[in-house]
Parts: sequence; structure tokens; C-alpha cells
Amino acid sequence: MKNSYIMGKKVMILFLVAFLTISGLSAQNFSKVKNDPQPFGLNMAGAEFGKNFPGVYNKDYTYPTAANLDYVKSKGFGLIRLPFKWDRIQHELYGELVDDELKRLKYVVDEAAKRDILVLFDLHNYGRRYLGETRYIIGEGGLKPEHLADLWGKIAKEFCGYKNIWGYGLMNEPNNMLDSMPWAKIAQASILAIRKYDAKNSIVVGGDSWSSAERWMQYGDNLKYLYDPADNLIFEAHVYFDEDASGTYKKSYEEEKANPYKGIERVQPFIKWLRENNFRGFIGEYGIPDKDERWLVCLDNFLAYLQDNGINGTYWAAGPWWGKNFMAIQPINGEERPQMKVVEKYLLTK
Repeated sequence: MKNSYIMGKKVMILFLVAFLTISGLSAQNFSKVKNDPQPFGLNMAGAEFGKNFPGVYNKDYTYPTAANLDYVKSKGFGLIRLPFKWDRIQHELYGELVDDELKRLKYVVDEAAKRDILVLFDLHNYGRRYLGETRYIIGEGGLKPEHLADLWGKIAKEFCGYKNIWGYGLMNEPNNMLDSMPWAKIAQASILAIRKYDAKNSIVVGGDSWSSAERWMQYGDNLKYLYDPADNLIFEAHVYFDEDASGTYKKSYEEEKANPYKGIERVQPFIKWLRENNFRGFIGEYGIPDKDERWLVCLDNFLAYLQDNGINGTYWAAGPWWGKNFMAIQPINGEERPQMKVVEKYLLTK
């Protein structure tokens, strides 16, 4: 397995320069969005698990443990993206943060700080939340931008004094948002709410249409008009390499119409937009299945390209409850997953 992977990489390297030159995707075509080295890392999933809300802790959902963070540190990563649910941290609109959930968040942040790991909060709600038994999109059922802004203001108030907050991720993969309530308007309200308490830490804004890097110009271009009093926004896109870019990888490598540079092709519109607008960017999710070594080549090429262009990211996903999931990067019975041998090569942007 190892020898075939190395041989494959040698062959792919021979074609890489020619491909990038022809396609116009070479790194020199893009000025680096940010010169300071930025950390790569892992999504530490678990708190967004489950279909019951608020659900039962350690039955429906969980949070990363100290041992999980030890693993992150042992691989050299300096950043985790921490998914959690609005429906669990704040049961009632305009209500106080739920004390037990807040303690769990603070525990992870504190334990990460002990290991010199930065934390990006990720509100994993897709532009929606439950009110009673019904799940509403923001703009329907009485669910308003002000409600999300209230949540983020309260979170920022609690965490503004922490030294290892890399950013506040306003919303994971907003999608199919209402024409009458566009995602940019919703995000703007939350930005201003955070800045009432925290003028230092970054605010991370994902794009509409599942934060697709490939479709960024169509669905994310209006985010360039967002106003941050602290001038410290980071824009977040997601990239998967299967045919529909969903990250489900239901078919074979050939049937998914993959190629070694699929990730580079898909991230190009996002990077071009960042460069044209002089913005900072981040890839919050990317991942591959463990069933075909050719996906490792795709991932390697993609991460090298991000690194050269000064854009960091977090692999989807690590965390305690993945089991034998084909895309997870958490060890199984102490055995490393094949994706890690690529991911751990990329710790900082250039």
C-alpha cells in the first residue's frame, strides 16, 4: 500500500506543473491572502451529533475529551474547529446560555489552551434551529436575525477574555436561505453583536449554498459588503472532491469523476475572490474516504495548494464517536487512519 502510494505520487508530481500551468491554477497567480503563517487543524466533532434536541449528553451527543486533544497535540496541529448546536446552548430565544453546555464549551477551550491549541467555534445549524418540535429557517416561524445575534453576543461576552479563541464561526453551511432574509443580512447582525463585547478575535463567515468554494462567486459574493468595526473577518468555504461536492462519496473514484486536482479546481473561485477583495480565507471542511489511495493524492495536492496560497483549514473530521466511518481521521484501536499520513504534513501555511 505504502509503495504504491509513493509511486503514484511521483507520477502525479511529473504532471502537476504542466496541469497547473495549462489550467492557470498555479500558486503564483494568486497573491497570498495573509502573510502570517496560519495553523491547519481538525474538526473535533461530537457536540453537533444526534437528532434529539436538546438531547441527552453522552447519549445523543458528546464533546471532545482531554485525550482527544492530546491526540491533536501529538500530531502537531494548533487549531480545532469545534461544532456545537444553537438548540443546546440556548434553549429559549433571547434566553440565557444553558449552564451545563457553557461549562462543556469552556472545558474544551481550557483544555485546548493547556496544549497551545486554538479554538474556532462552529455553530453547526445550517441557518436553522428548532422551536419546539419544528425546525425553522431564519426568517420563518418567528426566528429572526436578532435571535442569532443575541446568541453570539452572549457567547462573545463569555469568551472574549480567553487567549486561544481563533474565531467565532457564525454558522456552518447556511443553505437555501430565504430571498426575503439573505444570509448576509443575518451575518451582519451577529457581527455587530459580537463586537459589543469582543473587538479582538476574528469572526468567521461561511458562505451560502453549503459554503461551497466552487459556487462562491454565485452565492457568496455579497458577503464582501459586510462591515466589521474591528476589520477582522475571515471567510470560510468548504471543499469536497466527489462529483456533487457533498462529501458523501457514494460511488467509486471513477464514477465520482475525480482527478488528482479536483480540490484545486473547486477552490479556485474562492481564492480568486479573496485575492480580488483582499480578504482572509479559511477552508473549514474537506475530507476523503479511506477506500482508494487515489483520494490521498487529491488531498495532498489540495493541501499543498492551500499552503502555498496562505490559506489554512480543518479536516472533517476527528472526534470521539466516529467509529469506523470511512472519512474519519480518529484512530481505531490505536491504529492511524490512512488520511492522517497526508493531513499531518500540513501544519502551517507558508
